[in-house]
Amino acid sequence: MSATAPWISRQVESLLAQRGHAWLLQGPSGLGQLDVADALVRAWLCDVPTAQGACGQCTSCHAIDVHTHADLAVLMPETVMIERGWPLSEKAQAEIDDKKRKPSREIRVEAMRNVIEFSQRTSARGRGKAVLVYPAERMNQVTANALLKTLEEPPGDVRFVLASDAAHLLLPTIRSRCLTHVMAWPESREATNWLASNGMSEQDAQTMLHAAGGRPAAALAGTASAMNAKSWKLLPRAMAKGDVAALSDIPLPEAVARLQKLCHDVTALQLGASPRFFAAEDLPAKPLPLGALTRWWGQLVQSARSAEHPLNPGLAAESLVSSAREALNSRH
Repeated sequence: MSATAPWISRQVESLLAQRGHAWLLQGPSGLGQLDVADALVRAWLCDVPTAQGACGQCTSCHAIDVHTHADLAVLMPETVMIERGWPLSEKAQAEIDDKKRKPSREIRVEAMRNVIEFSQRTSARGRGKAVLVYPAERMNQVTANALLKTLEEPPGDVRFVLASDAAHLLLPTIRSRCLTHVMAWPESREATNWLASNGMSEQDAQTMLHAAGGRPAAALAGTASAMNAKSWKLLPRAMAKGDVAALSDIPLPEAVARLQKLCHDVTALQLGASPRFFAAEDLPAKPLPLGALTRWWGQLVQSARSAEHPLNPGLAAESLVSSAREALNSRH
């Protein structure tokens, strides 16, 4: 998040007032799990923390800003580490540079072993150590099992925060060793005001908040990608016309996700329910057969399974638009 949202600040302050060496932050993506996790480790390591969190000015806070803090271990998939500017271990970086392998999309057991060794060392700055794991569900079973004993009996003054968008995928034994915090959903007005404070018009903020299913962090992130409020409002009409250009420059997994939202809302409208992601006036008003919409949903589910590795992205996008056009113009 560009500026700390008020609902994030409230949760951070509440968690800092509680004791515990391991927290699991869980909820749907886009609610700010990583923002809360980051704020917690900053406050734990800060030289002059307050009840509201880290000072943001001390040597510790600066070291986290530049990703060099000696008492903070960040455990993420290598793809996420690279995307967010966190350094990899020398061995992992050398393997990737030498083209021996690609960056991992999972949290590797070798990285976990490094973190366990880190947790056993003496604190460099004397304020204890912190371990941040995100997204925690990207630990495979071997990696998660390697963490279990350290979570149960942490050596010295080390605290853990695990942030997850899909906590149900974590081992039950991992979940049972953590105190759980379920991320809070902000009120619509509060979220809209925050998005507006980040440069959106109020109308665009409402549109993007709907597009993100009420998750403000995801709504703000959407504006940084190939999406804006106008293109979102026009998407149903574009798909009904078979306009492939409406999905151009969009990664295939994201294109599938957008069409799943459209299919969900069109189906909801046919059943007399309120749409969740689109304004009702932007959706087809004519009656559509549920059978056609059900077939379309099945095609989207099938497409989602291969979206990460399509044989031909261009043809796959054309197929998505063709299926959408057929469903949105179907009479039987």
